[in-house]
Amino acid sequence: MGISNTRQRMRGERRKGRVRAALKRVAFGRPRLSVFRSSQHIYAQIIDDQRGHTVAAASTLEKELREKLKTGANRDAASEVGRLVAERAKAAGIEKVQFDRGSYIYHGRIRALADAAREAGLEF
Repeated sequence: MGISNTRQRMRGERRKGRVRAALKRVAFGRPRLSVFRSSQHIYAQIIDDQRGHTVAAASTLEKELREKLKTGANRDAASEVGRLVAERAKAAGIEKVQFDRGSYIYHGRIRALADAAREAGLEF
């Protein structure tokens, strides 16, 4: 039969809370690279939790990426977003971050984004 949508959402929220709590234990003041994935797009932002603001962000909704990519919902798009957010972070003076995958498993688009950010120079 399957799980109801509300129950599935609650499981995701609990998983996200566990991941976020583990990050805060080991973050040592590093900003976090937070990822959100929808069915059509992927978003990444680097958040400084101590000051409470976003340092750098990128998504497949940006004009330069929309023109370049066929769709915002594949691994190629995720790689471009990872590369772009890493470039913007380096421009802002950030070298090391903690990767916050949220409630998503480290697979597919999430992994592609992380690998591209590492290749572009971010350490995590």
